[in-house]
Amino acid sequence: MIVAFIQRAIVQSIPLLFGSTGEIITEKSGNLNLGTAGVMYVGGICGVMGAFFYEQSVETVNPILAVIIPMLTCILGSALMGVIYSVLTVTLRANQNVTGLALTTFGVGFGNFFGGSLIKLTNADVPSIALSATSKCFKTTLPFADKLGIIGDLFFSYSFLAYVAVIIALITSFYFNRTRSGLHLRAVGENPATADAAGINVTVYKHTSIIIGSIIAGFGGLYYVMDYANGVWSNDGFGDRGWLAIALVIFAIWRPNVSILGSILFGGLFIVYNYIPDLSLSSQELFKMTPYVVTILVLIITSMRQKKESQPPASLGLPYFREER
Repeated sequence: MIVAFIQRAIVQSIPLLFGSTGEIITEKSGNLNLGTAGVMYVGGICGVMGAFFYEQSVETVNPILAVIIPMLTCILGSALMGVIYSVLTVTLRANQNVTGLALTTFGVGFGNFFGGSLIKLTNADVPSIALSATSKCFKTTLPFADKLGIIGDLFFSYSFLAYVAVIIALITSFYFNRTRSGLHLRAVGENPATADAAGINVTVYKHTSIIIGSIIAGFGGLYYVMDYANGVWSNDGFGDRGWLAIALVIFAIWRPNVSILGSILFGGLFIVYNYIPDLSLSSQELFKMTPYVVTILVLIITSMRQKKESQPPASLGLPYFREER
């Protein structure tokens, strides 16, 4: 039971890890994107649309194309969301909080509209789309996992996107701490006027980080549909995972490597009520609140300690206008 719980916690954590890593990249540039939930939703539905039309156009699914096509459509959809947000907040200097919330509303509406349209095309008896062939390709695990016992179950029994999420988080952490470009991005997030005076192109760094962060967050939506939900799309099926990803950013104190363990913890807290017998419905909802409670505690502790490395970027949420410096 313990092994099964850890496995489910890790599977539950991958969308959160993708979302939090993408949001950390965005926030390191000084932009607060509260539209991560909408970006993940659009990434998921765009992947579904790519997989749906590919499955409908062929008799036999090619495993490579079944993976590449949904990933490309997911990238296009989530990148477009990043472009919309970056143009509004960086170029037009719109309020970042309002823009992010509007992006979430737009993303959910976009997903529900096209998801509902695809459901009508299938003439299904239930309000969902089942992409079992594509999901099978995404859920392919390492062939030697079954031969390693508990070690294989805990570390090698997941689909390739799970390992991609961990690798991206580690590369992002290395990028922030060990590269000149990463140092420039952090400088943009801390003080864009000083970075601009030092010759760093603030606008390019902001646009690039927002778009790349949105693409990574979009993979969280794709993973949720193709792996966690076994290729089944249902409108409003994501729950509050996008908001959990944003909460995870605070819990991880803006460190992608810490978010790996934090996402597993959040994933475990989110499902732990399933392993406690005789819980009432109200008690289950209380257990679902625990990731947010933990985030609030971490926020209080880091605020009291006032350590520089535990604080958000100094210009987070503030628009930058070059002529004002």
